[in-house]
Amino acid sequence: MIIPIRCFSCGKPIAHLYEKFKEGQKSGKSNKEILDELGLERYCCRSMFLGQSDTLELVNKFKKF
Repeated sequence: MIIPIRCFSCGKPIAHLYEKFKEGQKSGKSNKEILDELGLERYCCRSMFLGQSDTLELVNKFKKF
């Protein structure tokens, strides 16, 4: 899945923050610390990041028509 451009609930632009979020996870920080540093205060925006799963590599393995 690809992160949406805007939050579905409030409409705040969030896609530009996803790369920074992934870098923070790789560096070993907790999700709470990363989301606080990015300035995401609303629970709807935070849930968009926490509920995201990268399945692009899995989907690419299947045949295309």
